[in-house]
Amino acid sequence: MRHAFITAGTKGLGVQVTEALLANGYSVTVTFRSDEEAVKQLRNRWKQYAHKLHFVQADVTKKEDINCAVEEAMDRYNRIDLLINNAGPYVFERKKLVDYELDEWYSMIEGNLSAVYHLLRKIVPIMRKQRFGRIVTYGFQGANSAPGWIYRSAYAAAKVGLVSLMKTVSIEEAEYGITANMVCPGNILGEMKEATIKEARLNHDSETPIGRSGTGEDIARAILFLCEENADMVTGTVLEVTGGVDVINRYR
Repeated sequence: MRHAFITAGTKGLGVQVTEALLANGYSVTVTFRSDEEAVKQLRNRWKQYAHKLHFVQADVTKKEDINCAVEEAMDRYNRIDLLINNAGPYVFERKKLVDYELDEWYSMIEGNLSAVYHLLRKIVPIMRKQRFGRIVTYGFQGANSAPGWIYRSAYAAAKVGLVSLMKTVSIEEAEYGITANMVCPGNILGEMKEATIKEARLNHDSETPIGRSGTGEDIARAILFLCEENADMVTGTVLEVTGGVDVINRYR
């Protein structure tokens, strides 16, 4: 049984991804930062998957937590085939670069870029031994071309750096059967992060060219494809799942 390791897989976009992995036969280690009530609810919701579901508390901005979470997953399943970097802190207040507090800047860089570095250091050697691995990171619309994103400077800088890191790893680790790709969600807000496509079709979204909001299920479908056995020709790729919406230019 293939084993997936997903960060922050109990909330937001991560919920549909975790559920899709379980439903498609993967065992899954899911990290969460602090919301034990959400974990309790998900244990009950996914009780049919109890034998292949493992929750681990971890703050991805702390490398010690990352190391412990990976070790717990290995102790339990003895393999990690998929690394889904779903966690990523975000500053919702719109502010210019010079108005960022130091801790906000470092939270963005550590949580969105350095955390992936620490996870790769721990998990890539495991994947090398297995001669198989699928790594998925998250970006934003346009990240592949390093655009400016007004009021989102720290987050954008971290994610654009992550594009290059992902592409580099995809080349360095290809000989071991490891792929690395990035999925870029569109403007998926609020409850739509945990919604299904069927639910999204019930409400017209005039701001998205295809006419409906993106959902967590859209992201899950993209990730499942990238993690397939036969998807090894797709590596170093930035896949935008946006419905045609222009996220970064909304405030210009």
